[in-house]
Amino acid sequence: MGKFEIKTDNAGKFRFNLKAGNGQVILSSQGYSTKAACENGIESVRKNSQNDAMFERKTSSNGSPYFNLKASNGQVIGSSEMYSGTSAMENGIASVKKNAPDAGVNDTTA
Repeated sequence: MGKFEIKTDNAGKFRFNLKAGNGQVILSSQGYSTKAACENGIESVRKNSQNDAMFERKTSSNGSPYFNLKASNGQVIGSSEMYSGTSAMENGIASVKKNAPDAGVNDTTA
């Protein structure tokens, strides 16, 4: 089963990663100024990950596919790693859909 991990970055911003059951990071957030905003971001991932239209499939400048998960207001709430190919990216999206709704939260900032 997947889990969200909340951490702080070097600039003191709160960030979360969604990890699959095998511990691999499948979605990373932007930096949030407060922990409450970060927790709201997690709830938004839980809700929006079930709508395929919220996944924006992209290609980086070096040709690697990746995806962003967007909220209903169009704001990006999480981004994936770069993938080796489109099928790997689609597997990543499927993993977010499967893991996000019931993922627990591990807060490493406390």
